[in-house]
Amino acid sequence: MAEEKTFENKVKKWLKEEGIYFVKIWGGGFQRAGIPDILCCVNGKFVALELKSETGKLSELQKYNLDKIKESGGVALCVRPSDFEDVKLVLNSLR
Repeated sequence: MAEEKTFENKVKKWLKEEGIYFVKIWGGGFQRAGIPDILCCVNGKFVALELKSETGKLSELQKYNLDKIKESGGVALCVRPSDFEDVKLVLNSLR
């Protein structure tokens, strides 16, 4: 869990430095389950990031939500620490 929190902080720091609007989603009883961890807007494009450790697995509900976002024209990514440099390129390509 500490690994995911450290990675989350790294992602949020980079988004702030790049001036990308984002909201960190905190799961709870008043919110629908399976919403990706970070929701962003990059040059008018909706972007959802589900953060996972290198060994973390997506739940079926997380997969469903990422697929629905893609079907709706948004960008939805499962992001692991080893993918982060590639994800930066994807997000920068949307600018």
